[in-house]
Amino acid sequence: MFKSIVSAGLFSLCVTTGALAGTLDEVKGRGFLNCGSNPGLAGFGLPDDKGQWVGFDIDFCRAVAAAIFDDPTKVKFLPLSGKDRFTALQSGEIDILSRNTTWTQSREVGQGFLFTGITYYDGQGFMTHRKLNLTSALELAGASICVQQGTTTELNLADFFRANNLQYEPVNFATGDEALKAYDTGRCDALTTDASGLYAQRAKLANPDDHVVLPEIISKEPLGPLVRQGDDQWFNLVKWVHFAWLNAEEDGVTSKNLDEKTKSESPEIKRLLGFEGNFGEGLGLTRDWIYRIIKHVGNYGEVFDRNLGEGSKLKIKRGINNLWTKGGLHYAPPVR
Repeated sequence: MFKSIVSAGLFSLCVTTGALAGTLDEVKGRGFLNCGSNPGLAGFGLPDDKGQWVGFDIDFCRAVAAAIFDDPTKVKFLPLSGKDRFTALQSGEIDILSRNTTWTQSREVGQGFLFTGITYYDGQGFMTHRKLNLTSALELAGASICVQQGTTTELNLADFFRANNLQYEPVNFATGDEALKAYDTGRCDALTTDASGLYAQRAKLANPDDHVVLPEIISKEPLGPLVRQGDDQWFNLVKWVHFAWLNAEEDGVTSKNLDEKTKSESPEIKRLLGFEGNFGEGLGLTRDWIYRIIKHVGNYGEVFDRNLGEGSKLKIKRGINNLWTKGGLHYAPPVR
């Protein structure tokens, strides 16, 4: 039964492709997706010891590739600094920026981008050397702070010290790794970035226990992928890949039980996996587009766990990144 659905979907794909033009057609014609990534942030995006890109943001682009090509490897990752990432998207060098980027008004209104959703709720914090015996960011008066330039982190840092009437010395770097290296060699008293990034960076240090993440979270950092404005079909496709992740987790559909779930009589699961309706057609995809994503990449919970959660070295708690049904903030519109 499922094969017949897939065949029908492929026919639909051919019809749809001929009628549309834009980023999706460019990606299909090229044969792979161009994805802007972090040069190296554990848990979110970096090459492993075999040179393969891994991480939460990496898996998002792999999910998009799975939805389009039924092949999560059809992605070219372009590592981008915080300063260069937006130029790469504006110029068309990349199709998606999936690089722990904070959703702000100015980035949509002022720079011509559209965020496709919040894939990770984060907040900015500080890490210091344990030997300094600091217990609060409010004790950082007069401190030197390593920070990556061209980021909202840099702006939040200035806001925090100004709001608390404290002096500090910002020490700016082009990349997160350069900032970490400077902090590790003692050039700065503290390092600031998103809290998830602090835990990831601390894990790279020779003696992680010699460093402490202070308790204050000084900002909202809603992180998510973004695309250029002006291509509604591409925007919708990328947005709904995110929603597919969340809906699959909410319906209990995983990469491990996927084939069993194809036999489910649940109307929601039937729609999700393409056995009722054709919800891929409007996106320029086949009706089994979510099946492809879950088969190759997994649902949101699986992706979170292996990259950031208990299945990873970072051991970050789901917290507000849990589903709304479990006390978190993640909520997706239904597929119907």
